[in-house]
Amino acid sequence: MTTTAEHLRNSLDGRFRDVKNRMRRELSHEIFRPHYTPNTVIARTKVGEQMKIMAARGAAEDGFKKEHGGNGDVGAAVTQIEMLAMSDLSLMVKAGVQWGLFGGAIENLGTERHHEAYVKKLIDLELPGCFAMTETGHGSDVQSLETTATYDPATEEFVIDSPTPSSRKDYIGGAAQTARVAAVFAQLITPDGTVHGVHCFVVPIRDDDGNDLPGVTTSDCHYKGGLPGVDNGRIQFDQVRVPRLNLLNKYADVAPDGTYTSPIENPNRRFFTMLGTLIRGRVTVGGSAGAAARVALDIATRYALERRQFSDPDGGEVLLMDYLVHQRRLFPLIARSYALQFAQNELVAKCHELQTADDPDPEEQRELESRAAGLKAANTWHATRAIQEAREACGGAGYLAENRLIALKADTDVFTTFEGDNHVLFQLVAKELLTAYADDIKGMSPVEWVRFAASFAGERVMKRTAAQTIMQTILDTREDNEEEGSLFNRGTQVKMLEDREEYMLASVARRLQSKSKEMSAFEAFNSVQDHVLHVAQAHIERVTLEAFVAGIAACEDRLAREILGMVCDLYALSVIEDDKAWFVEHRFLSTERAKAVTRAINDRCRRLRPYAELLVDGFGIPEQLRYAEMLHPEHIPDADEHIPQNATSAGVI
Repeated sequence: MTTTAEHLRNSLDGRFRDVKNRMRRELSHEIFRPHYTPNTVIARTKVGEQMKIMAARGAAEDGFKKEHGGNGDVGAAVTQIEMLAMSDLSLMVKAGVQWGLFGGAIENLGTERHHEAYVKKLIDLELPGCFAMTETGHGSDVQSLETTATYDPATEEFVIDSPTPSSRKDYIGGAAQTARVAAVFAQLITPDGTVHGVHCFVVPIRDDDGNDLPGVTTSDCHYKGGLPGVDNGRIQFDQVRVPRLNLLNKYADVAPDGTYTSPIENPNRRFFTMLGTLIRGRVTVGGSAGAAARVALDIATRYALERRQFSDPDGGEVLLMDYLVHQRRLFPLIARSYALQFAQNELVAKCHELQTADDPDPEEQRELESRAAGLKAANTWHATRAIQEAREACGGAGYLAENRLIALKADTDVFTTFEGDNHVLFQLVAKELLTAYADDIKGMSPVEWVRFAASFAGERVMKRTAAQTIMQTILDTREDNEEEGSLFNRGTQVKMLEDREEYMLASVARRLQSKSKEMSAFEAFNSVQDHVLHVAQAHIERVTLEAFVAGIAACEDRLAREILGMVCDLYALSVIEDDKAWFVEHRFLSTERAKAVTRAINDRCRRLRPYAELLVDGFGIPEQLRYAEMLHPEHIPDADEHIPQNATSAGVI
């Protein structure tokens, strides 16, 4: 018989639950037991061993097409990497670089000659690679990368060069030690001096003995804030020659005589089409951050169900989880984890459908890119906040490496900026919203974009998720009144988030219209940037709530649905509380009703208290991967951890 916890887990696991269950079993192997060491030699060696075991088990095959030696199951591939985050985020990043980024570039940007030469070898780890995009001088602005690839028709070779100090490839995972080949992004220049924009090239960087090849200089980034098992490094090229055929030529090619051709004439559209095929990396980073947050919240919740502090009226001590303030710290974050995972499930499913389709719809592809950008930002910011709160909620114990939280905190810190800085990604989301997914919008200059947004924003129609019918039914039941109970009405919650998004969107468009008449396009956009980011946040929170609603509807168990319903209330009300000032300022909430939101959250925290353990059971984190010394029965708090209730000062660690 399926338990309530299993129903919660099945709902949260979504479409690829079988893959997650398989990964739970495989990650129970002792080699994947979470560990922590700041020693990069030990950490890198450990990850190397884990990667070999994964390759031997065919772990990477799902991510590649059948005709290239894989299984062609994109959703399963993304899901597997997300699950690795529960074990070791260094392993997740190394697997993501090798099979997601490097392998993804070869498969998605290359053609048959590249597939035959490289794909099987990189799947088996016979060919370790890296993804050399980011440079010292340019990260988010990929179109302005400075590395050059100049074609020489006399030898039919591209000359790869780092012409400036800022053109050095930087922070590249695998570049310091393990990678023998790099997928290098560089400005393609033909013999007539024409710069055709950024393209990707296969460039060998080391020989079989690990020595730098002639013209290639690699160096080690050494110790970072986290991820000690990832050998991040730098690469500089000094007139390195590679054959013409090393250009990954799916979207553009250069003939032996130097003639450049492309099936996509518009250079901006070509560039963003190329980057769009690599969307999987952004999806996995968001999902992995979400997984790490769930591990931290699982640990903190279980600790709060064991740890007692201060005396109760009956002469004992009170469990941490029985304090409303502790519930307030953890339950809203657990609710957001549930909500974001339902949204992530929809994203992974859409990614799978589009990347396995013979002829994907361009508009759906743009929507996918926007959603991936927004959820990556939302998930990684949530992870940063949730893991920090979990650490604090465990006091001094949370600061010990043996309890996992500091490693989770350190390793996920960089997730907010790699695969796209979150602020830049939220701007991408808002631009898509403002322009109704207009063709070529990403390639527009600031002037063109501002003009377009000012003219067309009013024509936008709100796009719902797959829960279209369910959402309409829920909206029809909304209760537009000042009674406190109406805050628990799902239709009311959804309508409040929809109204906020629509109002903000129209407001930004009006501001752009007004300001573009009196200042430059850049100044106009810059002056509303704070509103632009707020719009993106409002949009992502709204679609996340819709995904949660759909997830509840798909749950098969009555009690599990009731619990999910309360968790959904907590998510929606927390979103409203976090932005309470906006709702009050714009008269979507009266001051009395705003106070009622706080009372409603407290109510849901109290009602969810009996289900605290059940909620984290629903995360489905295997005992082995939850591993924290303080959760073991033999853990006895030190005597000096008990601070008298009337203490006037506290010790420090």
